Amino acid sequence: MNFGYREVCLDHDTGPRHPESPDRLRAVRRALKDRHGVEYVAANDADTDLVRSVHDSDYIDEFRAFCDDGGGNWDADTVAVEATWSAALASAGTAVWAAEAALGGLDGRDTPFGLGRPPGHHAVEDDAMGFCFINNVAVAAQAALEREADRVAVFDWDVHHGNGTQDIFYDRGDVFYASIHEDGLYPGTGGIEETGAGDGEGTTLNVKYEPGADTTDYLAAIDDCIAPAIADYDPDLLLISAGFDAHEHDPISRMRVTTEGYGAMTQRMRTLADDCGAGLGFVLEGGYGLDTLADSITTVHEVFDGYEPVIADGEVDEDARTVLDELAAQGFGSK
Repeated sequence: MNFGYREVCLDHDTGPRHPESPDRLRAVRRALKDRHGVEYVAANDADTDLVRSVHDSDYIDEFRAFCDDGGGNWDADTVAVEATWSAALASAGTAVWAAEAALGGLDGRDTPFGLGRPPGHHAVEDDAMGFCFINNVAVAAQAALEREADRVAVFDWDVHHGNGTQDIFYDRGDVFYASIHEDGLYPGTGGIEETGAGDGEGTTLNVKYEPGADTTDYLAAIDDCIAPAIADYDPDLLLISAGFDAHEHDPISRMRVTTEGYGAMTQRMRTLADDCGAGLGFVLEGGYGLDTLADSITTVHEVFDGYEPVIADGEVDEDARTVLDELAAQGFGSK
């Protein structure tokens, strides 16, 4: 794979014991060091006018001034230093690069993956939250729409609901947002009844699973609901908000997706993009166990180098099946 990466993203210093630390990117880089076919691209910063196209301009000015003044605690979880402004523009830039590279035809072993931080999917139009300041995948989707795409789909497999991405595009028909997330976790949004509004009615799909959902449950959500819905939408670009905190060994969730499970989900998305004739790009979100994050991203990479994940047979959990049945009743089930 081709990985968008900038050293300035390490300068976003969240302090000791914060789960979203520079060590996340360092661990990923170490794990990829000896892997075949890994290429790094120093993506440009995201253009501030592009960032303002999905974020309130006054908020962006406030965020920049906050960093210029030395940063601090934006809220209880979301921390900035002076360098965070530069890191955030670079992080958004890696996402834009991934979108544009995918649209431009990079695929197969050259599939783009934006390795930026701070992450983005909680950042709403006019506020930072949940470790996020600029909504990277939203900026990337907007860049694609302004370039040549008519429709973009975003699949968010981070264990937390990407409330910011959903909110930004909730009443728009040019972006389809789908998420699998854990019920009871931050930020508490993403109910299955949230399906979009106005021009965006039917373009939001939320799979809110009870804690303990495993790889089998995630793959069922993709096969039964998400992939058919995205295929019907027929996007020009499919972006993955790739958080790895649903991993069975991640320290801040109770889901049980395996490393091989992330490989299997990657295979599903590769097939889906091919079937739609869509570009495919990945944008890093969460994942806070350093080893599990690194191993999972390595497995994603290996899938594009020919690796076939091994998935044990299993039955879909009863609670998960209830959620999928409810989504099918909304029109999101397999045709």
